[in-house]
Amino acid sequence: MHDEPRPAGLRPRVLAVANQKGGVGKTTTAINLGTALAAVGERVLIVDMDPQGNASTGLGVPKSARKATIYDVIVDGAPIGETAVETAVPGLWIVPSDADLSGIEIELSQADRRSFRLRDALDAAAEASVGRGFTYVLIDCPPSLNLLTVNAMSAADAVLVPLQCEFFALEGLSQLMRTVELVRSSLNPRLEIQGVVLTMYDRRNSLSAQVAADVRQHFGDKVYDTIIPRNVRVSEAPSFGKPALIYDLKCAGSQAYLRLAKELVGRERARRAAA
Repeated sequence: MHDEPRPAGLRPRVLAVANQKGGVGKTTTAINLGTALAAVGERVLIVDMDPQGNASTGLGVPKSARKATIYDVIVDGAPIGETAVETAVPGLWIVPSDADLSGIEIELSQADRRSFRLRDALDAAAEASVGRGFTYVLIDCPPSLNLLTVNAMSAADAVLVPLQCEFFALEGLSQLMRTVELVRSSLNPRLEIQGVVLTMYDRRNSLSAQVAADVRQHFGDKVYDTIIPRNVRVSEAPSFGKPALIYDLKCAGSQAYLRLAKELVGRERARRAAA
């Protein structure tokens, strides 16, 4: 059955960055879109919901500095505000993750509100007015349908889907759409697809262009105009613990994420105006 509606006007816009297929640029998009949103004046919290903790590493939070993580929030009810870590990017914070998160299905198998732990934590943070005034929360989901993904989608207003321009892209997307519909019908009736972002686009490869055309035909204006190109500098950046926009602002990938952030903010303003 559906949970109670969320309090209106208290929470930031919560977007789950999700695709059940791995290697499509989910974490790269969460990190760099979050950085780009902060660069255009938003206040952003990234929630790392992947036990691999790649978003945390990519934003320069070493494992030794992860004193409290999203595990403590989900399992023990720790406040989000006490687990969020300030990054080197002004206006960007992250709730880090670590390998403890991988056992959460078993630990919460009989727990109350097991699908709503993240949502409850975000609601509590909003109601407590945790001083930082986040305008966006981006949840970096694991590449699978499990309790972590269900928590992310139960907490989210909408899903942002990074989609790699490759042969099996649409097949993975149809699986994700079924998951979104399942969560919408059983846990979170407000959940919607916020948009589809084409990633790892190679303009030298005719397949990339064909996939992009197919996706636009299926999803119309849900697909962002901005396309994220395959870019070496974006791939290198996480090994230095930096978003691409800090590592190399002028590279094609960084500039694409800045355009994506502006396009996303424009969409959200139009959505609010129409509401």
